[in-house]
Amino acid sequence: MSVAPIVARCEALFEDLQFGAVREWKAAAPGRKAIGYMPVYVPHEIIHAAGMLPVGIFGGGDQIEVIQGDAYYQSYICRIPRSTLELGLTGRLDCLDGMLFPSICDVIRNLSGMWQIMFKDKYVRYVDVPQNYDDAIGGEFYVHEMQALRDDLGNLRGTPISDDELRASIAVYNANRKAIRELYAYRAQKPWQAPTSEVYLVLRAGCVLPPEEHTVLVTDYLRAVETEKRARRDNARVVMTGSFCEQPPLSLIKSIEMSGCYVVDDEFMLATRWLMDEVPVTGNPLEELSKAFLHRSVQSSSKYDERKEDKGKHLLHQVKSRGAEGVIFAAPSFCDPALLERPMLQEILAKHKVPYTAFKYAENTGQMAPIREQAGTFADSIKLWSAA
Repeated sequence: MSVAPIVARCEALFEDLQFGAVREWKAAAPGRKAIGYMPVYVPHEIIHAAGMLPVGIFGGGDQIEVIQGDAYYQSYICRIPRSTLELGLTGRLDCLDGMLFPSICDVIRNLSGMWQIMFKDKYVRYVDVPQNYDDAIGGEFYVHEMQALRDDLGNLRGTPISDDELRASIAVYNANRKAIRELYAYRAQKPWQAPTSEVYLVLRAGCVLPPEEHTVLVTDYLRAVETEKRARRDNARVVMTGSFCEQPPLSLIKSIEMSGCYVVDDEFMLATRWLMDEVPVTGNPLEELSKAFLHRSVQSSSKYDERKEDKGKHLLHQVKSRGAEGVIFAAPSFCDPALLERPMLQEILAKHKVPYTAFKYAENTGQMAPIREQAGTFADSIKLWSAA
């Protein structure tokens, strides 16, 4: 299969705010259930082990006008809770049997409470995470949190979730994470062959497809792009950071690329890339998932740093391992975790002489010319000073 039909399929899934793929999956067999989750990591393995479809809910993007959702939130917070409420209040999320709200910030915590009040017939849970990374303390806490979710989903389906079912699901997600790691490695090596605007759509398809099917899709895309010769340009290689929750419009990603930048790493879709390596399929599955979260998960603004000296380590690793020449801080407006951490990360980059620039966006940002000009100027400055 060539690249075009794969990307076209992914874009159709991305634009479908009626979640037709989820509805089709549920209709294919009686009794199937789908559980939505907000951005950043939740233990998808538990949902999958229950025989349910994990569905990523990343707001309404720039495709819907928020009317009802604005009535529930003040104007000085990010847009994603308002557009997510709009999706729920307009019936677009009726295909979901429950919603999980991971520990991202106070806004998402509040949204979980709003959801409980407004959708009383749906299963709702706020998924907390540890801030102590000792296995005997934070690890024990997180195992308890995951066990509560496991019990809830077992009750929802009518039978408990077994350890063997969890191990099988961990294996499925190990394969999916491996495929995504290979995709990111390939893009870093040949960003002209796998542009980020396409890579992003391939990732977003995983929000509505079963993980087994998504792994095949990622593999098919990798095979397809390798067979098509695409023009290579002298673009600046950059890491984009700060976009871990409310996602940027697709047009923003395209504008960054059109400005003369190759995005070689990013924080998009951390929900699918939070755990950085394989989770063992032997032993106690919840304990293994807990250890993976504590010790082998991505450092992000939404995750507590236990030691001050660890701040910025992951970002510097992204820059060095991907051969990046600069960093673009792209954070949603009013995103407290990203905007509060930005000055600390900028200080670290300056110390290591890594160029950076910064701007804010909203998921419905429409005017891309200023962002494209800023990114283009940044790319030009990188090339100018690297040649000097």
